[in-house]
Amino acid sequence: MSGARRGAALALAALMLSLSACSSAPKKEEETLFAMDTVMSLTLYGDNARDALAQATDTLEQLDELWSPTQEDSQIWAVNHSGGSWTTVDGETSVLLQQSLELCQITDGALDITAYPAVEAWGFPSGDYRVPAQAELDQLASRIDYSQVELAGNRVRLPASMSLDLGAVAKGWAGELLSQQLSEAGIKSALLDLGQSTIQTVGTKPDGSPWRIGIQDPAGESYLGILELTGQAMGTSGDYQRYFEQDGVRYCHIIDPATAAPARSGVRSVTVVSSSALNCDALSTALFVMGTEKGVAFWREHPELDFQALWIGEDGTITLTKGLQSSFSLAQGYEDREVQVVS
Repeated sequence: MSGARRGAALALAALMLSLSACSSAPKKEEETLFAMDTVMSLTLYGDNARDALAQATDTLEQLDELWSPTQEDSQIWAVNHSGGSWTTVDGETSVLLQQSLELCQITDGALDITAYPAVEAWGFPSGDYRVPAQAELDQLASRIDYSQVELAGNRVRLPASMSLDLGAVAKGWAGELLSQQLSEAGIKSALLDLGQSTIQTVGTKPDGSPWRIGIQDPAGESYLGILELTGQAMGTSGDYQRYFEQDGVRYCHIIDPATAAPARSGVRSVTVVSSSALNCDALSTALFVMGTEKGVAFWREHPELDFQALWIGEDGTITLTKGLQSSFSLAQGYEDREVQVVS
């Protein structure tokens, strides 16, 4: 074969390999939407990714309509404005309420889905921020008590002075629903960023490697560490996510149910990793309220919840449970930061 013919043959072979590689690459579909009071980004890979993505966005929009505490046609709004009467909700809402109340109980009220009156009083839903007086906080704290929520089948009732808010659990529950939905649709690779650091992964990256998720430095804009996830969920609660400042004091959106005020537990953020996105969402809030010492004790006492956690303290200390040791790494510029591993 002449050099010219050999060169043409090699070029043709290279072109065929290139086309083969392109045809075998999984299709990628992306969508950004606003739901549950936050911006969400969905990235799916697979031959039917487009149809699966459309179904996923429809699901999120439907759940948002069900659970928003501010939309007058939502089921949670109906419960909150029922005047203490029984309100009928659909099965999805009933199941989420049941599981949320169980988490409220197991965390001894560090998570409390009836803290919405306090959230409103501080101005977080409206943006009209204010610092309530102590007498008002005492009155608000008396209206926070998850044990007063009555659930009988698909009917819900709570005292007229109380209000529900599923903000600490809804995104996690949505992540679990979407993960199951996508798996049933044949999607083996997806990254669902459900906003405010709630992440649900499906499988691995298309190349088979773990998803790499950055952990933000609460004191800045950069990432101080990376967590590798495969088919798991992650939730982070931090005082840098939503807050206001007054007279030099930072007030974050994470309310301590015991005080009806923003939690002050000595931590800046808590990240939870689990196969259950609901647990990630709910427990990151509860562990933030508890603080590191109580949070570590809670982790040791509840292996049945099957979660791992990472705390970043106000002094910059990093504490993580042993199960994250192999999947967590410090980011560039943070290599000298000490990490305490607890077991």
